[in-house]
Amino acid sequence: MPHFRTYDDTELHYRVLGPADSPRPPLVCLAGGPGRDAAYLGDLGGLAGDRQLVLPDSRGTGDSPAAADPARYAFPQLAEDVEALRAHLGLERFALLAHDAGAAVAQAYAAGYPQRLTRLVLVCPGSRLQGELPDDAQEIFAARAHEEWWPTASAAVRQLAEASDLGEVRELLFAAAPLAYGRWEEPQQAHAATEGEQLGPVPRAGFWQGVDEHLRLALLAGLREAACPVLVVTGDRDGVTGMRAGELVAESFPDARVRTLHEVGHYPWVDAPQLFAQAIEDFLHTA
Repeated sequence: MPHFRTYDDTELHYRVLGPADSPRPPLVCLAGGPGRDAAYLGDLGGLAGDRQLVLPDSRGTGDSPAAADPARYAFPQLAEDVEALRAHLGLERFALLAHDAGAAVAQAYAAGYPQRLTRLVLVCPGSRLQGELPDDAQEIFAARAHEEWWPTASAAVRQLAEASDLGEVRELLFAAAPLAYGRWEEPQQAHAATEGEQLGPVPRAGFWQGVDEHLRLALLAGLREAACPVLVVTGDRDGVTGMRAGELVAESFPDARVRTLHEVGHYPWVDAPQLFAQAIEDFLHTA
């Protein structure tokens, strides 16, 4: 399995999917969670069919070791690991895709290394970095109360707020999972069943550690200098982050657009793989 040595001499793991002889440049892909094994990204709806995808396991997830210093789990520090991966791959400039909480890592990277990015894709991001937490995700969830799974999912959401036992949390996550998808069928159920085992509680807890208001504002100021084109993908059935958060994230960049996918939730490559992959490829090929 390939590894790279990052700034503090730790060896972190990454996977490469797709053809080595592709004429298209590779796409580095960051997982969310936070603290989730990048395996849940799969091949991102078939994106690996025509280009290489590079999927790092962040510290304490997948095959990457736990951090000796918990401060290394904070997303600005994870962005430094991305820079070490870029150097390891020998890429002068590259395209970066990030999902969910991984979008915070990608934004920290864009603020610190704007000259390194050719394109940036943020999939279903939250907007905590922007200082706002819109409530449209709750509205999306409530609008689906007529669906068969809703009573069980709604009860699980309430119980998650107080659950502490890891086994119970994993069961509740699966019970609440339908709110994250555009529909609740076999592909969605199979994808959701992996979440509990893929989450790392310690990396998750450390993700925002040390990010005070001064640093938050400094990162936002840095995004104004990130001149690369940015695509923010949202789903109109995303009961996790909703759509408004993506709009707020897009407003932080000088050159960003939002693409909302219809009947798609928080994992668009699961709900609509062909639509998602085509939207990403169209953006990456835009002159």
